[in-house]
Amino acid sequence: MHQILVVGDKAAHGEDVTRRLSAFFALEFKDMQTAFEGAPQPHTLIDIDLGNHPALLRLKEWLKGKPENAKIIFLADRASRLQEARAYALGATGIIHRPVDRHALLAKLRDSETALATVGAAQEELPPGVVAATDALQSIFYAGWSGAPVNSTTIQRGSDAIVDQLTAQGLSGWIETVRKHHSQTYQHCLLVTGLAVAFGEHIGLSRWDRQRLSFAGMLHDIGKAQIPLAILEKPGPLDENEMAVMRKHPEYGLDALRTTSDLPAEMLDMVVHHHELLDGSGYPHGLHGSEVSDLVRIMTISDIFGALLERRSYKEPLSGDAAYQILLDMGPKLDRDLVRAFKFASAVDQRSAA
Repeated sequence: MHQILVVGDKAAHGEDVTRRLSAFFALEFKDMQTAFEGAPQPHTLIDIDLGNHPALLRLKEWLKGKPENAKIIFLADRASRLQEARAYALGATGIIHRPVDRHALLAKLRDSETALATVGAAQEELPPGVVAATDALQSIFYAGWSGAPVNSTTIQRGSDAIVDQLTAQGLSGWIETVRKHHSQTYQHCLLVTGLAVAFGEHIGLSRWDRQRLSFAGMLHDIGKAQIPLAILEKPGPLDENEMAVMRKHPEYGLDALRTTSDLPAEMLDMVVHHHELLDGSGYPHGLHGSEVSDLVRIMTISDIFGALLERRSYKEPLSGDAAYQILLDMGPKLDRDLVRAFKFASAVDQRSAA
């Protein structure tokens, strides 16, 4: 019988795990503070809040002391790729979904491969650009959440791969793939990035400029790592209070990047201002006209259009034509010349939206 240390932040969690598993495993439950007084065990199951828990950075340090070949299994909500990314960044070797299932746990305990090789069960089936982009997004969101510097090399690798994938696959294929394989938050970032890169190709930008747009698209929502997951991945429209919290993400993103010295100023500008509108009605600073840079203007259009194309549990994606009409209806809020040039995106094949 497997001996398993269960680490939790709530006694109720430990009781639930014990009730479900005690007939099949030898369990020892400890709260986080008590667990930190010892060392991780060869088989450790962690059931904690993966939001902004004050002890998570200490947990990461504690897990560095795990025995060689230890299995550190985290529980995470089934629909949350961000929880999975956080768990792996903390030191997970595997993830199972709530409610805990003994068969899933046993499979992870027997699995001899590292979890990092199996992030996302079907990842090996995805195009290389999507795989590299997912790796980069995990790195970005972990940095935004933990306060660690972003890894520009990882982001650049993912950005380059997206440019290659868009060249090979086209925008329609990219959108279809992203819709199938990513959570709401990841889906949005990758849709926006793909749209920005395809737009750059459409207007004849150089590969270097398309890579710059790709990098910006990957990075633009880093501040969402500080938004509570209950808001970020809510399966329905946000209420007024939740929207007020969500609107803080551009400033959170700027704060997260202050520790990264090798990012160009234009990227910082894009992160904090990609929700600004030319008529001053945007946020967080209410910029007007020429105060909004060209890169920000492109990312804003891509961001709005991408959100309209997204598949969400409470709404069907709009067609390209319908989404483009909304851009036109926004009038002086957006750059008219760029919106006219963006019309190419309205022809996106919508068969994947069906």
